[in-house]
Amino acid sequence: MSLTVAFVLIFSLYGPFADNYANASTDNKVNYSNDVIYQIMTDRFSDGNTNNNPTGSLFSADCSNLRKYCGGDWQGIINKLNDGYFTDMGITALWISQPVENVFSVLNDAAGTTSYHGYWARDFKKTNRFYGTVQEFQTLINTAHQKGIKVIIDFAPNHTSPASEDTPSYMENGKLYDNGTLVGGYTNDTKGLFHHNGGTNFSSIEDGIYRNLYDLADFNHQNPAVDKYLKDSVKLWLDMGIDGIRVDAVKHMPFGWQKTFMESIYSYKPVFTFGEWFLGENEVDQNYYNFANSTGMSLLDFRFGQKLRQVLRSGSDNWYGFNSMIAESEAKYEQAADQVTFLDNHDMDRFHFDGADVKNTDLALAVMLTSRGVPNVYYGTEQYMTGNGDPNNRKKQTSFNKTTKAYQIISKLAGLRKSNRALGYGKTKERWINNDVYIYERTFGKDTVLVAVNKSKTAAYNISNLSTALPAGNYSDQLTSLLNGNSLSVRSGGAVTAFDLSPGEAGVYSSNGTSAAPAIGQIGPVMAVPGSTITISGESFGGSAGTVKFGTVNASVLSWSNTEIKAQVPVLKGGDYQVSVASSGGTASNTYGPVEVLSGKQSSVRFIANNASTSPGQSIYIVGNVSELGNWDASKAAGPMYNQVITKYPAWYYDVSVPAGRNIEFKFIKKDASGNVVWESGANHVYTTPSSGPGTSISIFQN
Repeated sequence: MSLTVAFVLIFSLYGPFADNYANASTDNKVNYSNDVIYQIMTDRFSDGNTNNNPTGSLFSADCSNLRKYCGGDWQGIINKLNDGYFTDMGITALWISQPVENVFSVLNDAAGTTSYHGYWARDFKKTNRFYGTVQEFQTLINTAHQKGIKVIIDFAPNHTSPASEDTPSYMENGKLYDNGTLVGGYTNDTKGLFHHNGGTNFSSIEDGIYRNLYDLADFNHQNPAVDKYLKDSVKLWLDMGIDGIRVDAVKHMPFGWQKTFMESIYSYKPVFTFGEWFLGENEVDQNYYNFANSTGMSLLDFRFGQKLRQVLRSGSDNWYGFNSMIAESEAKYEQAADQVTFLDNHDMDRFHFDGADVKNTDLALAVMLTSRGVPNVYYGTEQYMTGNGDPNNRKKQTSFNKTTKAYQIISKLAGLRKSNRALGYGKTKERWINNDVYIYERTFGKDTVLVAVNKSKTAAYNISNLSTALPAGNYSDQLTSLLNGNSLSVRSGGAVTAFDLSPGEAGVYSSNGTSAAPAIGQIGPVMAVPGSTITISGESFGGSAGTVKFGTVNASVLSWSNTEIKAQVPVLKGGDYQVSVASSGGTASNTYGPVEVLSGKQSSVRFIANNASTSPGQSIYIVGNVSELGNWDASKAAGPMYNQVITKYPAWYYDVSVPAGRNIEFKFIKKDASGNVVWESGANHVYTTPSSGPGTSISIFQN
């Protein structure tokens, strides 16, 4: 029996509850629209089992050395699940540190840095012993599910651990293990498991993908053994019953390979997946949106987080800037509601800082929890924890006080996200704005939420000429005046009676209604192969089955309720489709999409074009006879291709997700920034893609 098979069997011993839960639960693992995520750095939250604490130079018992392990573990999280800390806060999903086995060595730096954070993996098929055992991890999942809470794991398939080409004794030198068996290390890497192109200087996307991130041993994802290992590993954790995955460093891995990674997850046990593509303050990158729209993976919404920090933390922008970001990003994202919003995380200064008014945090929470996207709360924010820079932003949880105002705000608005679908599915409409005041509305069907915020410390504003979609009536503040919100009076036609908005005041006003027609709010996953299952969420679908269409083609309905439909993706030509629903009585819904139907199971293929000379401003792209290569549409060609790291100009390369086990035809084209295209001459290139795993196609550019 192989070690991998043995590990699967170990997992299965503890997995039946997770499978039963998945079959019986009404929770939707691909739709987090109504959820509130709570991010935990496992080692820094709660020490529930002192017996699994490391010893010696790995451990700081009082957590005075924040580069060491401090003792937090899965049992500590289980204890807080059982005492109601999360459920009373309204949390419905926990994002925990990468659970895999990490290096045991200590970095030879001044602090003696350890792998407490979980990002220096050595074996993706074993648990981090300092977090707990396989049984304890399963208990964590089971306990969370019993409380109606999902579990998201961090997963870092970009790298293993710190390594040095010339110093094999550097930490553990990036060594990778397969359930205890050494696969290989960074030095003497005869199997080609890793890239050996030096460290990135972040000068280009290509440089960031194919060179090491800092000193971390960077996986070569085009190696079939690496590809299989990572996809097999994540399936083991899916078998345990996890409900979501946060993928680390997505900007630093081949986008084509990542699309095959998502296809393998969605074809196995689909769960909501989001990635980390860091954006700095005021940074706008179209590649960021392209990634979110093309790989089947959502993103941590750095534009949202950075802009809200500017408005309510640093004061370097105002509500006009925030509203502009909301409008622009809702247009650029194909599924804006699936992006994960946040105030801070483990890679940023904490939102609250020493000397700051806690009301800034309170207002920011109120805005985040009522805005589009899936809100994520960083552990300790509800306790107003502070800390600038790594590792000060990763201190041990200071307390578990349920009476802080921040805790209560989260609780109130998490409950509202469950009861009013406008917060999960609605578009955002600005209703009244100036530098200090932002009044916005979210609507879905006949559900409406109106939010009014005044960030000024000194100025009150009289709000007049405000209109709303709220029906006529009197409305109390859903925050029960936690932020001094008053009642609101709406007259016939949506005119709001003038009112004063005091300094630091925020009020949230809600109305529920039922749409007469079916209304689609979310579909997941938004990338699928024919024959797989998608879940359609919304309202007013009716009690008996109607029809689901991909474009004009009917899909088989697998289950149907008034708020959720499961349907089988029909056999279609690969491409983007708008999905619609009609009730049993024939009433049609809105269309939702695009949903990408893949041409089949995917394989990552590295296409290389040799001798492709270009004029200044031109780049090389690849276009072909499958949707993944644009279906011969030059405007949808894959690229631009690269020419600096793996190959050098005039040789170009690009890793593309294409259908596996298929003869494909393609050509290279030259395209400039204005969209002018020069097609390659000669016959189409032909390549038979691998039936599984990555492949490489090398061609001579035909001038």
